[in-house]
Amino acid sequence: MIVKVLEVIATSEKSFEDAVKNAVKEVSKTVKNIDSVWVKDQKCHVKNGKIVSYGCVCKVSFRVNS
Repeated sequence: MIVKVLEVIATSEKSFEDAVKNAVKEVSKTVKNIDSVWVKDQKCHVKNGKIVSYGCVCKVSFRVNS
């Protein structure tokens, strides 16, 4: 079995959890057999003292058919 890893950046205006879900949703459009997601990094964008968006860098692992 071969496993490949894609690194993606995803955002959400709601939460970190939603940002991770967005990463999986977008990768799922072109990649099958997703096994796991590792959240490598997180950050928030702040405007006028309030959080306006949540971002994460994710590594998405998936199996490659041989």
